[in-house]
Amino acid sequence: MAGDAHARRLRRLTTPRSAAVAGIVFAVLFAASLVLLRSVIPDDPFAHISWTGGGRTRIGAALVLAPMAAIAFLWFIGVMRDALGDYEDRFFASVFFGSGLLFLAMTAVSMAIAGAILTIAQEVATDDLIYFGRSLMLQISNVWGVRMAAVFMISLATILLRTGLMPRWTSMLTYLVAATLIIVVTFSLWVTLIFPAWVGVVSVMVLVARPRGAS
Repeated sequence: MAGDAHARRLRRLTTPRSAAVAGIVFAVLFAASLVLLRSVIPDDPFAHISWTGGGRTRIGAALVLAPMAAIAFLWFIGVMRDALGDYEDRFFASVFFGSGLLFLAMTAVSMAIAGAILTIAQEVATDDLIYFGRSLMLQISNVWGVRMAAVFMISLATILLRTGLMPRWTSMLTYLVAATLIIVVTFSLWVTLIFPAWVGVVSVMVLVARPRGAS
């Protein structure tokens, strides 16, 4: 009897509908972080940067926003996996999950390097050391991180296309945007803003499409 009473008190754990807002939060925070960084750190790793005054403040603000954006992105991944449910394919789900975690890891490393440069720039760092740190940061974030974001988009678009959980045009548009990230980001760092914008759009669609209380 005691076991039956305990079982009646248990409820199936479901993802709250409001969790879909995580993607929107990520889009806003990550885009703001990118804009702050890009407004101070140009594409050219050898360009002069003001490490004092407003430039230092903007970089510091970007480094504060980035970890919160990363946390929101983890929630976004969880929301998408919950939305897929039993329709999730193991192969594409593995690529989707793995590329998302790699994107987060590379973004974290890139931001950590930026923070390290900011810390030592006014004290002991030489120009050569700063140039090396900036080049390493740009290589990690733009050559690897952004392309992992593109793989994340392609894998999720393929899942949505095969399951029919979202309109077909959404997946087609995602393929195009992902190809743009893979190719064009080499020429312009501002193209990176496409990724948080895409995450925000997908999150809005999930939030609107999912009925209240659905798992």
